[in-house]
Amino acid sequence: MKPETAINRRREDFPTLASGIHLLSHSLGPVPSAARESMLAYYEAWEHHTSEDAWATSWWEMSAAVGDRLAKILGGDPGSVQTQPNASIALSSVLSCFDFTSSKRNKIVASALDFPSMQYVLDAQTPMGARVEVIPSDDAIAISTERIVDAIDDATALVALSHVSFRSSYKLEVEPIVAKAHRHGALVLLDVYQSAGAVPLKAREWDVDFLIGGTIKWLCGGPASGYLYVRPELQRELQPRLTGWVAHAAPFDFAAVPMRYTDSVRRFAQGTPSIPALYSVLPGLQIIEEVGVETIRRESERRTEWMIDFAAERGWKVNSPRDVNQRGGSVMIYVEDGPAMVKRLNERKVFVDCRPGVGLRMSSHFFNTDEEVQAALGILAELMTD
Repeated sequence: MKPETAINRRREDFPTLASGIHLLSHSLGPVPSAARESMLAYYEAWEHHTSEDAWATSWWEMSAAVGDRLAKILGGDPGSVQTQPNASIALSSVLSCFDFTSSKRNKIVASALDFPSMQYVLDAQTPMGARVEVIPSDDAIAISTERIVDAIDDATALVALSHVSFRSSYKLEVEPIVAKAHRHGALVLLDVYQSAGAVPLKAREWDVDFLIGGTIKWLCGGPASGYLYVRPELQRELQPRLTGWVAHAAPFDFAAVPMRYTDSVRRFAQGTPSIPALYSVLPGLQIIEEVGVETIRRESERRTEWMIDFAAERGWKVNSPRDVNQRGGSVMIYVEDGPAMVKRLNERKVFVDCRPGVGLRMSSHFFNTDEEVQAALGILAELMTD
């Protein structure tokens, strides 16, 4: 294993780490201790709202401020991210911009490795005329980029794919997909829930149209906030039917219909934003910014490589790509009874999870040490031979 990088692991910022070895960043990141103070600040603002208008002094601008923090991590420009209740609403907002009743452009290209929530939302468009083409995976681990590109044609309205798969950690090659889609007049949406904060993202450079995700995982923000990146050139063109008063050009005019959208990314908002959610995500975003996603990725590549080598030496089946360039921040190791093994590891203070047909899902983040990752795998090896 390559030597450990000399970085500040900020372990004192995460009280959860005292309870055991946290390898669950693909599912729920540990809470930053500063989140307590941030939530108390929300309470204080609410309590004193009558003497100092919280909406006027801070709350109304919070969505944009948090959106700009997220845009940095996503590789986008300021003013390109609108916070959302969750990723499913973000996807639904994008889909509400399309008219699938036209038989000339009603196809959505998706993949068998996408998160089920994406598949549910896409399938719900079929009564409105959408045709969803799901690109299969031969091994349930990866999907050929060529197969995805070949599916994009003049009938394609949207290509909606997980950037990193929740079930295998397979990472898409983005550029050829975006290039082919744009040549045919289609738009591209990537679900970056499993990559934001773990893998450098280049929204601007990729020329991708939409990114969706949430803060619960690698961003250490908890189950609080989703987000939607919209390519700046699209922000004045699209008119989401999933909308609300906050998306209006003059929301405090409380005007009657018809809707008059704002020209900013705020046109992808709906109703009143969840202010406590925004307070809760700020500490995690601050930490990720300070540590740096490039640093996090270097550590992830080194550790996941070692984890896979450890498994291969013992003949364990790994349900993640071997090529580091095709892999996100997680490693999936197959076991016969995933829930039982998760329970046994939990009893030994090693925290992972599992998925049907996949096995264990294990993820190290910047705050983990080499020693605890090695200890976790050593405990797993003991349990695998029992």
